[in-house]
Formats: sequence, structure tokens, C-alpha cells
Amino acid sequence: MELPVVKIVDSFFMQALDDGASDIHIEPREDNLSVRFRIDGILHEHTTLPLKTHPSIVSRLKVLSDLDIAERHKPQDGRIQLNLEDREIDVRLSTLPTIYGEKVVLRLLSRASVKVRIEDLGFSERNLDIFEKLIKEPYGIILVTGPTGSGKTTTLYAVLNEINSIGKNIVTVEDPVEYQLPIINQVQVNPKKDLTFANTLKFILRQDPDIIMIGEIRDPETASIAAESALTGHLVFSTLHTNDAPSSLTRLIDMGVEPFLLAPSLLGVVAQRLVRKICPDCKEEYSPSKRELDTVGLSTPMEDLKFYRGIGCDKCRHTGYRGRTAIHEILVVDEKVRELITNRASVSVIRQEAAKDGFKDMRFDGLKKVISGITSVEELIRVTRDIR
Repeated sequence: MELPVVKIVDSFFMQALDDGASDIHIEPREDNLSVRFRIDGILHEHTTLPLKTHPSIVSRLKVLSDLDIAERHKPQDGRIQLNLEDREIDVRLSTLPTIYGEKVVLRLLSRASVKVRIEDLGFSERNLDIFEKLIKEPYGIILVTGPTGSGKTTTLYAVLNEINSIGKNIVTVEDPVEYQLPIINQVQVNPKKDLTFANTLKFILRQDPDIIMIGEIRDPETASIAAESALTGHLVFSTLHTNDAPSSLTRLIDMGVEPFLLAPSLLGVVAQRLVRKICPDCKEEYSPSKRELDTVGLSTPMEDLKFYRGIGCDKCRHTGYRGRTAIHEILVVDEKVRELITNRASVSVIRQEAAKDGFKDMRFDGLKKVISGITSVEELIRVTRDIR
């Protein structure tokens, strides 16, 4: 039975790579075993197998990731490194006990993400210019925000690739370290050994760093140390889970960071989402309805305005989409914004004042990509529905 299971598991990985999947979900159900692939951010059914194959498939994956085969009642995390048909695969594995057995999620880590350039992240010309100026500052905090799966880590790695050099001491603290970067000192968080973000940061500051990358700001202590690090001459990059850029300022204050620390230390905030790109092989042009125009804020009739959509073909698995890009908004923390932070201004006030100085939100950036035929209006609505 071992050989067929090996072939089954290998086939999952090979097909997922061919389809451009980011994750494989192996889910036991009442009557069968479901295998789904996440492609361009959306889960698709790949296959179903007899439920009796579940134990041997999970065991095979646990062996590959050096996990406890006998433990079925507690979540486990592991890593797998494979070489299939000359393709190197880095996989992050997570198990979760459910009522029908262990569910396994496999995150496929593309090494191409390590080499991505800032120019490839989907920034508009204007936003790219703003962002490149921010990352060239000698000290301060730059945040990348958005929900899980919005490409924040890829953006940070692209930044590190851009500014990395033999003359700089760059240290990261991550959970987990997804990709290994050259000449950069990367630290894996390990709470069991008291290596939390906050504790690790304290030791990093004794290592004469020039640039610090914090995988995520999760607690008040980490946020405060990051601010203090920026004020003492370090360039700090990190991520935060907020819906938009202005919300990040009030979120940090709500976490307990004092405004007098935050205002002078923060350089800027980049908020982003990933949108699916229209498949170029089945792309068609059409005239948008009044309802579509109203939905995206184009209430004034615009003659000859064209939108685009994918009608579905074999190359995009009949979804109408193939690949993804990002939409962004960048809030630069200037003197006006610093004063608002100090005065604990509301999100709406910060957004209004920033708009007076040219701040453009993600919907504006997304709408430009809709009009350019990169994505669809439906996709823009889908990924920005939680933004006020």
C-alpha cells in the first residue's frame, strides 16, 4: 500500500504546482476525502478519494515533515522539502483534528517569491515612487497592512531584496521564517523557549542592526519596542492586520503605543489586497451598467468607458481569471498626520486630512486597474467590500 500512497501524495504536489496553487487542503468528510487547491486566492475542488485512504495519506505527510504519526488529537506544524522531477518544493504543513479526522493544509512556498522585485508588486507609478522614497529613509517605521493572504510578506521580502547589501546589518524576526534570504540574519520565533517577538527584539537591538524586519506586530510590547527602535536610528519594517492604512494609526494607539512615541517614529503605512487578473486568453470588452458605475463611485455617465471580463476558457479553468496582482494605498506620515496622531484623531479625520494632501485609497487604485483591463469590477468589489 505504501507505493500507491507515495504516488498519490506526489501527484497532489505536482498538480498543485502545475495549477499555480498556493495551498492544498486535505479534508476528511463523512463519506469521502476531499482534496482542494487554493488558486489565485479561491479554493477549487481537485478530487475526492475514498475515506479509507485518509490515514495512510496523513501518515505519509507526517513522515515527510518529521511529525508524530501516533498523535492524532492535537494540532501539529511541520515543514517538508521535496525534489520532484527536478522541481524543488518547500512546504509548510499544518494538521487540525476535526470530527471526521485530521485535516491537513499544505502551504506551497514558491522560491520565486524570494526574488520578487518591488516593480513586480503591482504598484502604480505614483505609489511606486512614494514607496521607494519611504524605504530609502535612514530610520523610522514602515508598515504593510492587510488581511491574511494579502501578500504582505512578499512585499517585505521584495523590500529587503531592494535594500540588502554587504554594508548593512539586516536582522529579521519571523513566525515562521518562510524563505531564507542571503546576507540577512533571520530569527525564528519560538514561544516555548521564550523567543517571542518582543523578547527577540530586545536582543536584536544589541546586535548593532541597521534594519529590522518584524514579521508582525501582535502586542503592545512589540509595538512600543519597534517605535523606540525607530527613534534610536533604526529602519523598521513590519506588518499589521488592519483593513486600511489610516486604521493602522488608531490600532497601534489602541494597542497601547503612546502617541508621543508613534507620531515621530512612523514614516508611512502601505495597505494592500490581492485581486485576480482577467485571463488574457478569454478577455472581452463590454460597456458597464449604471449599477456597476455607481458601485465603484463613477456615478457620472462616461461615454465610451469600457470594462473587461473573462468569459472562461481551459487555460483559466473556466474561471475567467489567471494570476493575481495587488492594489495599494499609501499613507505618508507627514507633519499634519503626526499632529493628528498626537491628538488621537479618529480614523475618519485622518483619512479626510490625508485626502487633502493627495492620499488615494485602494478602491481608487483598483478602479484604475479595472479601467486598464487588468481586473474586473466584480473582483474589485469582492476584495474591498470590508473597506469603509
